[in-house]
Amino acid sequence: MYIAMNRFKIVKGQEAAFEKVWSDRDSHLDGVPGFKDFKLVRGPEREDHTLYASHSVWGSEEAFSAWTRSDAFRKAHAQAGDNSALYLGHPEFEGFTVVLGGD
Repeated sequence: MYIAMNRFKIVKGQEAAFEKVWSDRDSHLDGVPGFKDFKLVRGPEREDHTLYASHSVWGSEEAFSAWTRSDAFRKAHAQAGDNSALYLGHPEFEGFTVVLGGD
């Protein structure tokens, strides 16, 4: 299994708007080969931002990589730049291969 995470620094006071963007969007993940699960998690608050992470679980790194090259990926991210005022900087990607636990 493979876990793909993006960390987002969200401007203080914009947390509800950021969460709404995610709850209203169509992720286009239904039926994508290898996709298993998705979570959006909120982390610690700092002086100027609140940390969030998107957390998706995939059958393999190859399945995740194939999705990033797909039409479904392009559709899911087509309007990503529309909400740039919510972010401090760009999202930070982190990918992990599961070595213990999982399926």
